[in-house]
This record gives sequence, structure tokens and C-alpha cells, in this order.
Amino acid sequence: MTIGPIDHVAVVVRSIEESLPRYAELFGLRPGRIYELPAQRSRVCFLPTGPDPAARLELVQPIDGESGVARFLSVRGEGLHHVCLRSTDLPADLAALAARDVELIDTAPRPGAEGQVAFVHPRSLNGVLWELLTPPQT
Repeated sequence: MTIGPIDHVAVVVRSIEESLPRYAELFGLRPGRIYELPAQRSRVCFLPTGPDPAARLELVQPIDGESGVARFLSVRGEGLHHVCLRSTDLPADLAALAARDVELIDTAPRPGAEGQVAFVHPRSLNGVLWELLTPPQT
């Protein structure tokens, strides 16, 4: 397995624009770019929390009422959505997890805001949604 370290922690919000001033005011965090992700029917914005580029918060907003993020928001409200771990070999890590009978939402990597991603179902890991990310090569 090639998983770790933590890349980001994601928080579902009703509005990124309305949430950003509070994060700036309370924690001094400055937002990065807002990504539109039509395939996931969501918008995201990363907020670096320090000099380590992998230490970030991600704000996630649904763009319609039909997405998984919208369903999450309607049931649970705003709050913690997922934790993201980095992977240096996402296809191999997914195969290794599947071989251990881990329930995967994505059995193959798919495009995310900043690299290739795949999600592990919360039923497999104590009710927490986990994202695995391979960032683009720089």
C-alpha cells in the first residue's frame, strides 16, 4: 500500500462564498481557486493551513439537489464530509483494498479537482468517508 499522508479534510457547506469570510476571520486562512466539478455536481475550494501544501481544508458545495453532496447536506447538514489521504499508486491501492473486501465507491481512479481520486465507502471504515488522491505530477 502507498497510502498517506493526509492531504485534506473536507467540510460540506451550503455556500463557499458565504463560508470563506468566517475561515479567514477565525483562522487567517486564504482561499485558493474555486473549482467547478460538473461531473460531481459540486464546487470545491481548498484553504491551505500552513506551509505544507498537503495540509489543507476543502470546502465542498453541491451545485444542485441531486448530487451525493446535496443528499449528504440535506440529511446531515453542514460539517465534516471526508478525509483525504494521498496515494502514490492509486490503481494498486484500490486493488489491494478490494482484495481485503473493502467496499469501494470508485473501483478505478477518476478526475478530481487536483488529480485522480477514488472514494472508500464509510461502511468500511467506521462511518467515515475516505478519499484517496494522486496529485498531478509537477
